[in-house]
Amino acid sequence: MLKLALTALMMAAVALPALAEDIPATIIAMERTALDRGDKGDVRGFLEISAPDVVYQDPALDAPLKGLAALTAYYATFPAYEPAPGVMSNAHVQVLGDVAVLSFHYVAAVGTPKQKVWNATEVYRKTGAGWRIVNTHWSLTNPLPQKLD
Repeated sequence: MLKLALTALMMAAVALPALAEDIPATIIAMERTALDRGDKGDVRGFLEISAPDVVYQDPALDAPLKGLAALTAYYATFPAYEPAPGVMSNAHVQVLGDVAVLSFHYVAAVGTPKQKVWNATEVYRKTGAGWRIVNTHWSLTNPLPQKLD
């Protein structure tokens, strides 16, 4: 009986790491799915994984957008366009308890005249509904013409 109990304990100990969530893989998969949808003109993927209190910043804006309603309204202004593939690279996730920070490079509209290279940072928070974006920051990677002092 003791041998059976020890065997069961050992099997459970081996299975525990498999049960633990791989947070970086989860976050990157969520982001890739949203990016893939966005490449096809469907930005709802980002709205679906954003928290109600999300803050959004990109170079086209004079000030950060605050809240999911503001982000939804902003995305509604995006013009319809032909689907264009994008490539995510250098993805890195830092997990800080119930917060995870994803940073990556993204080449949008690869191989088209509208191709742009971005630096992106997404801050995710663990909620009852799963991981949700609470802060988004996109910036173009074009280097400055000169060094700043």
